[in-house]
Amino acid sequence: MGPISDIDRQLFARVAAGRLRGAHPLLPRLSRAADHGKLWLGTAGVLATVGGRTARRAALRGVGSLAAASLASNLVVKWTVERRRPVMDGVPLVRRLRQQPWTSSFPSGHSASAAAFATGVAIESSRYGTLVAPLAAAVAVSRVYVGVHYPSDVVAGVALGIGAAALTRRWWPARPEVPAQARPRVSAPAMPKGEGLFVVVNHSAGNSPVAGGFTDAEQLRLLLPAAEVLECGPEDDFMTLLGQAARRATERAGALGICGGDGSVNAAATLACERGLPLAVFPGGTLDHFALDIGVPNFEDTAHAVTEGDAVAVDLARATPLAGGAPGEGPSHFVNTFSLGFYPELVRIRESLEDRLGKWPAAAVALGRTLRTATPMEIEVNGHPRRLWVLFIGNGGYSPEGFAPAYRQQLDDGLLDVRAIDGDQPLARTRLLFSVLTGTLGRSRVYTTRRMRQLRLSGLHALDTRAYDGEIAAEPAQALLIDKRPAALTVYRPAQPQNELLQRARTAAAKAKWWRAVLRK
Repeated sequence: MGPISDIDRQLFARVAAGRLRGAHPLLPRLSRAADHGKLWLGTAGVLATVGGRTARRAALRGVGSLAAASLASNLVVKWTVERRRPVMDGVPLVRRLRQQPWTSSFPSGHSASAAAFATGVAIESSRYGTLVAPLAAAVAVSRVYVGVHYPSDVVAGVALGIGAAALTRRWWPARPEVPAQARPRVSAPAMPKGEGLFVVVNHSAGNSPVAGGFTDAEQLRLLLPAAEVLECGPEDDFMTLLGQAARRATERAGALGICGGDGSVNAAATLACERGLPLAVFPGGTLDHFALDIGVPNFEDTAHAVTEGDAVAVDLARATPLAGGAPGEGPSHFVNTFSLGFYPELVRIRESLEDRLGKWPAAAVALGRTLRTATPMEIEVNGHPRRLWVLFIGNGGYSPEGFAPAYRQQLDDGLLDVRAIDGDQPLARTRLLFSVLTGTLGRSRVYTTRRMRQLRLSGLHALDTRAYDGEIAAEPAQALLIDKRPAALTVYRPAQPQNELLQRARTAAAKAKWWRAVLRK
């Protein structure tokens, strides 16, 4: 520690004696603003308000990383490594903080929080991370500049913050910035201003006024003024309205659009595939897995693709009832996932509690009830008897492989992602929960994964409900054939990922123009 301490003192003395042009009063103010994470919470708020879905996800990971780094720094390391603060005789009075910290100098908690927040944001979006990084670096430098930390304190804090942010990936996989791969399809018509597009907005999917007081339907009309937007309220029949939109799109040789959650996208995708229509997906649900995988996280992305006629072809998975070993009638399709076991029951309980508790609290209560009362199901998978808690089938390979399925990197691979929780293993639920909490699910013996082209399920007489894309369906079929329709669905998406900040700025300008026109009237 002797040589390191000497270097620390020499560097600290040089910073104390030096004068950085333009640094005062900026650095002291930044240092104070970062107290208790206020600067980063404010930055997260700005990102979530001004940016789109990617910005909100980046802000959330940034705040989570900050919390982890702050706990590790202030509650663990500082109480383990006691180090006196620098002597500030050489620091000009004008730079010093009004209140000097009294805790251990090692490590710099401000630097840890700054690095954690910036790294967390960058994990989700390199573009937003580039914007936040200079601010984080300035805060770290400011701690030496105002005389409260040695340079090694700052370096240690930065390393701790980066490590805390990187550790979040163990439990919360980061979604790639590049959308999933899919083969191009050039047959989708370009529709300037949305001419020929018929969009159904499903208000039951949780649509609410967005920034500027605009609802999803109003924002669609703003982005694509020539499109016909049909709103489905609580009193309307969604499937009837969707059928009307598909029929009119077919007559006009146009396209079908859907604004809603994954369940709504499922219904629209099935209808679009049957009628040979391209599909425009506007994310209007809570999670919007398909929209994120396809590469349209915001309304502006889909609107740009519709205007330019950019689209791709993706696989559509299906579950076909079997009768006497031969395929029956009426397959059910899914764009994301199909599942059996306690998940359908979990969804049923959640939906019964949503109106009183809200979606996420209801989901937590439903999970607790289901894990406490559920029993394994006994079915046959490809002719082999299995006792399972859950059977998950994904439309395409999900990543990460050794974790809960989070996202797809390819939408036309022709494969099913099959994952199961074994009901024959002792203490399966407890071991599964422990594996999830410790991030070791991929090594758990109760959790198995396979990739295959089709799957035959039988012995389903005791299971009358299944989950397609998160929606519960009651089906009496005792046997199902799960397979895929390769490249069966054409979906609009931009040829190149769009700049979210620029898109939001353009939309904000359009909204301002609209408000000015309203006020003139």
